[in-house]
Amino acid sequence: MKRIVLSLPLLVLGAGCAMSQAPVIPPGALIQTYRAPLDIDHDQTQLGTKTGTSVEKNVLGVFAWGDASTRATAENGGLTTIRSADYEFFTVFGIYSTYTTIVYGD
Repeated sequence: MKRIVLSLPLLVLGAGCAMSQAPVIPPGALIQTYRAPLDIDHDQTQLGTKTGTSVEKNVLGVFAWGDASTRATAENGGLTTIRSADYEFFTVFGIYSTYTTIVYGD
């Protein structure tokens, strides 16, 4: 019983390491920007003829505004069919950051 009680904190703290989500934001220096795909089936990707973007902004990790959802992105680009999606992340000193969703389709 004592063994279980002692190992419980390690189990709880280690559980976060097993979780994954997309997008994964790699650690960077003071200023960073990058773009990566949200798709997992790259061998079947078709871009389409239209592009839509939407942006969410954040200041100090406290104030956030904008709508970077897939629906808003598709509506901004006039898309009815989404074929592929990317994201772009930009941050300056962790004070100001933007997250942009980019969708391609028809």
